[in-house]
Amino acid sequence: MICNLCPRKCNAKRNENTASGFCRCEDKMKVAKIAPHLWEEPCISSENGCGAVFFSGCTLKCVYCQNYEISHENNGRFISPQELSEKLRELEESGVHTIEFVSATQYVDKLIKTLDIYKPSVPLIYNSSGYESIETLKKLKGYIDVYLPDFKYSDDKLAKSLSKCDNYTKVTLNAIEEMLSQQPALSFDEDGIIQKGVIIRHLVLPSHTKNSIGVLKLIKENFADRVLVSLMGQYTPYGKALELDNLNRKITKREYNKVLDELIRLDLDGFAQELKSADESYIPKWDY
Repeated sequence: MICNLCPRKCNAKRNENTASGFCRCEDKMKVAKIAPHLWEEPCISSENGCGAVFFSGCTLKCVYCQNYEISHENNGRFISPQELSEKLRELEESGVHTIEFVSATQYVDKLIKTLDIYKPSVPLIYNSSGYESIETLKKLKGYIDVYLPDFKYSDDKLAKSLSKCDNYTKVTLNAIEEMLSQQPALSFDEDGIIQKGVIIRHLVLPSHTKNSIGVLKLIKENFADRVLVSLMGQYTPYGKALELDNLNRKITKREYNKVLDELIRLDLDGFAQELKSADESYIPKWDY
């Protein structure tokens, strides 16, 4: 197949043995972990957790990614749509409140085939870098209940430096607008579990509070009260970030509070992590 699923538009040749695109993913779907996950936002995980499917590979490959072994090195095992559909059924039967697809962009066509075989009745969540093409998102219409995009950068120079991506901001703004066109209203069940809508995550990076404040302002200007915002303080230096002066440490309390104050000033509704979540124990153990 020739792949243009992400905004990089690689025209990549992908088959069972070839992976020529930026993500270096073959045509076959690959996963690193399928298991209940307890550490998402309260309206996603609640008591029983979220059933998480962590896909191997990534279309962004940020230098500081805490999932480096699977996002950069593409570690995992191949799985067919039929097999994944059976795993989704098992997750649903285990009692999870939601099921979450983490970094699935490069396998969207295979994911849709999976959901055509079996679509769980619990809310389905698309956890994304935010760097998505409109065409690919439109394929997901009717399949995804909740979109959970990152909004990483308000500064495209920083995006270029850390994610080799010089058009991140505009692309992500357009992508989130498409997500909202599909799921325009937030809704929750009687237990507070999200059923529909969009939650935007932002990870605060050390030495880059200006970027974070810029992201929050863009969210306010463009999406206001149509979304929830999840401010994340869990940054832990990992992978290539350990070699970079500005990224080889955790964020300080002062840095986090500076961004948190802006979240409050802008009156953005949502969630804010505690800084104690910045610990390697919160990084999933990959069992492939």
